[in-house]
Amino acid sequence: MIRKIIRIDKEKCNGCGACADACHEGAIDIINGKAELVREHFCDGLGDCLPECPTGAISFEEREAPEYDEEAVKEAQKKLFAKKQAMSAHTGCPGSKSMQIQRPVTPEAVKPSSTADQVSKLQNWPVQIKLAPVSASYFNGAKLLIAADCTAYAYASFHQDFIRNKVTLIGCPKLDQVDYSEKLTAIIQNNDIQSVTIVRMEVPCCGGLEMAARKALQNSGKFIPWQVVTISIDGKILE
Repeated sequence: MIRKIIRIDKEKCNGCGACADACHEGAIDIINGKAELVREHFCDGLGDCLPECPTGAISFEEREAPEYDEEAVKEAQKKLFAKKQAMSAHTGCPGSKSMQIQRPVTPEAVKPSSTADQVSKLQNWPVQIKLAPVSASYFNGAKLLIAADCTAYAYASFHQDFIRNKVTLIGCPKLDQVDYSEKLTAIIQNNDIQSVTIVRMEVPCCGGLEMAARKALQNSGKFIPWQVVTISIDGKILE
């Protein structure tokens, strides 16, 4: 049947997950860092997700689509509710789920054998992508680190293993609700960047940062070595 349904522009989508949270019917999932309408028969065409999208990636269109199945939505909501009740009281984005990470307790009397790792390796300021200049002397010849805010808290040796000898930029696409790709493109285009390392968390909403950095590299027109490192919530590097 022909009916009104949402359309998601993947070029504009930053993967923040705000639309998926806003969709009470569960029609949207975040897949490979992008929002997708994966259950067309769950979409009622009312568009609760539209005002939540920070990049304007969602719009209405009229096209051939399965009829809205209210009974299927209610059944799926029941199963999802039961699953969440079994796991925890958390609802919404997986990245905001509350959990306690159990670690061995280190006696306060025990001091590190070396103070080398306690020295900050940060060599530029500001570090927030939104505040960073497009051009700066420290960008020239730099190895650029683009990191999600949470990574430095989750990964214990972040300064030593990632910030050291790099120019650091950080951000959170879910909280900032902006598309970083334009700013990052300008930085890469206007400076002699030698390499780019993207460090993100394992949670789906963090895919927005990775996608913005990938888009910036592509739009810059430059061939620069780059890599993505994913950190787990308990502070491990995932392969």
